[in-house]
Amino acid sequence: MLEDLIREAYLESAENRRHGDREEEVRAIRDYIRSAGRIAVPNWNQEKIRVINEVLAEFGLPEAEHLQFNTSWVDLTRMPAVTKALLALDISGADLVIARGRLGVPGSGSLLVIMDSRGRLLSAATSPPHVLHGKPVAEAVRSEMRLALERLGFTMEK
Repeated sequence: MLEDLIREAYLESAENRRHGDREEEVRAIRDYIRSAGRIAVPNWNQEKIRVINEVLAEFGLPEAEHLQFNTSWVDLTRMPAVTKALLALDISGADLVIARGRLGVPGSGSLLVIMDSRGRLLSAATSPPHVLHGKPVAEAVRSEMRLALERLGFTMEK
């Protein structure tokens, strides 16, 4: 379903007849996330995986596994968070990857991405640089994770 909608959207764009996202496209992304058999979170920080799993549970979504490896070197790339997610796909075979890292250059803040098994971004959320928001890392990750899900229409379960 998602593949068909992506193909159709590409054709619409190529033919200059695309007029924005449609409800069925957003629904298909939500369905893809809900049905993910294996969700991986690449990082070296137990606190981040704990918070991400807490938020996933709040939204009634499957738990993610901790893909623990040293990700410091990705800070040498232009898009550290995206690079971290792509690396996780290459080594895990996950259906879904949730990665958080620096947005871009030092001082640019943080980016949390949710990526499908083909390396396509499904959602994302950003935070300003820590020196500006001053939140503990757990609070910043919680906020980003919730925002990334809410922008797709997910709601917290009661």
